[in-house]
Amino acid sequence: MVPELPPLPALTRSEGELVDCYLEVVDLLGRINPSRTTDTYAALRAAQALVGRAAALKDALTVMHLRGETDLHHGTLARALRVLDGERRSGLVTVLPEPAAPPPDL
Repeated sequence: MVPELPPLPALTRSEGELVDCYLEVVDLLGRINPSRTTDTYAALRAAQALVGRAAALKDALTVMHLRGETDLHHGTLARALRVLDGERRSGLVTVLPEPAAPPPDL
């Protein structure tokens, strides 16, 4: 049985667009991450797509600013990111830790 996710917090349309675009950028950065990927073509395709998604993220923030939405409600937006698996997705952007060194021969 799949656990029930908490509901998304109430977001404006602009906030929802911001969260969606942000997560799309994070997903693409995760696919480009050279410490995790093994395929240059897949990384190249993700990098090409990143340009468009970064522009969409900028546009979402521009719309918010022009509408007078000058404050980002980080608590609400963070809850939305958590519900949408943002912690795991953003973790793919980080550099993989060094593998544990084997114990020395005694």
